[in-house]
Amino acid sequence: MDRGLHHRDSAAGAGEGCRPPGPRGRAGDDDGGDRDASRAAWNTLALEIHQVIVRIGWIFKTETIIMPAVLDAVVDSGALRGLLPVLNRGGQSLTPLLFSGRLSRAPLKKWALMRSSALMAACFALLAVAWTPLQSRRPDLLALLFLVVYASFSSCNGLNQLVVAALQGKLIAPGHRGRAMLVSVSLGSVLAIAAALLWLGRWLEEADGFPKIFAATAAFFGVAALVPPFLDEPREAEPPQPASPDASAARRNWWSACREGVDGWRRTLAGDPSLVRLACVAACFSAVLMLFPHYQAFARDRLGSQIGSLLTWVVVQNAATGVASLVVGPLSDRRGTRLVLVWLVALSSITPLVVTALARGPHRIALEWFWLVYLPLGLNPLSLRLFTNYALELAPVAAEHPRYVSIVGAALAAPFVLSPLVGWAVDRLGFEPVFVLGAGVIAGGAVVATGLPEPRHRPPGPPS
Repeated sequence: MDRGLHHRDSAAGAGEGCRPPGPRGRAGDDDGGDRDASRAAWNTLALEIHQVIVRIGWIFKTETIIMPAVLDAVVDSGALRGLLPVLNRGGQSLTPLLFSGRLSRAPLKKWALMRSSALMAACFALLAVAWTPLQSRRPDLLALLFLVVYASFSSCNGLNQLVVAALQGKLIAPGHRGRAMLVSVSLGSVLAIAAALLWLGRWLEEADGFPKIFAATAAFFGVAALVPPFLDEPREAEPPQPASPDASAARRNWWSACREGVDGWRRTLAGDPSLVRLACVAACFSAVLMLFPHYQAFARDRLGSQIGSLLTWVVVQNAATGVASLVVGPLSDRRGTRLVLVWLVALSSITPLVVTALARGPHRIALEWFWLVYLPLGLNPLSLRLFTNYALELAPVAAEHPRYVSIVGAALAAPFVLSPLVGWAVDRLGFEPVFVLGAGVIAGGAVVATGLPEPRHRPPGPPS
């Protein structure tokens, strides 16, 4: 089938709720168009509210700052710190592998979003309850529990992001996704910064502050879980049921689901060279995520920073994300996601170079200006969102959205098997050589990204 036609169809309305009003002339057409426009507006608002609430909760567990500091408060080890990106991206890619096929067949996807948000809240609620009893008596068990909970949360978050992407592909047209990202990120950043200034700074200074931080995170994720039921999601036709009980049992089997996902990935990658290139770019970009736990350790070990500095860095990073979304969102709607993605990947290579440059100067000045490191780090959430949005546009039909998104997520996660090695290299070789090498890998991903096509401008015909 003509793939260009598929793209025009999906771009025109990536779901029943995205169709523009039909031509005027008949009352039925006008009413149907108004209903579709109202549904699209309502669903966009609901998804934005969900993402805003999640973003407020996220600031209390900022991956680049708070989570490494929590682990260092229990045990200060570069190797264990290097496990955080592995658990993060590994969990976020494993869940989409298992559930992408099942999610694509689900008639309603909003219930999966509600469940995954509730599970994210449960992970941090458990950590809030267990932290104080274990901190003084069994710090070894606390470190193990933290890593297990962190891995579990990452898996739940991977499913959450997959469902959000599938709902965006179903309910929001491609030309409006940048605007939705602008609203959710900019408004979420403002409210998250306000929450951080109100509570996070004070709790970081308290001896028993971490349980309060975990409880706040759980509370906001729990509130976010209440939003998805209000989505006006059109019900899709249910796929035919298996012919026999044995086939049904096989479908429910985790190994069968995993094998089904891998087979689907293989077929999809073999049929779309552009997706292969995008996966390579994502793999190079993962160096950004592997390095981030070591920045606050560098400031603490080399520059003598105090825990109070974490609040400044969290605020700077979230402010940078919010301000950048004001440009990234509208620009990706007008000029296309591909162009903006190339620039974001290229700019992300600046972060490790800034840290290396600061390491060359006097420690007092470097510590005073270390907040500059977290300005380009503010582009990370936007880059990850654009990887998802570009994968949605690259998919030929809406049914392929979960698979395309899960493939890109797996490409981001695959290099993370090297993350403990990165931590070991930091312990043995020092920070600067590792940071310079990481910057080179990220810049290489930007070069590869320049060869990506623009799905919105693809002419009719088979893919090249």
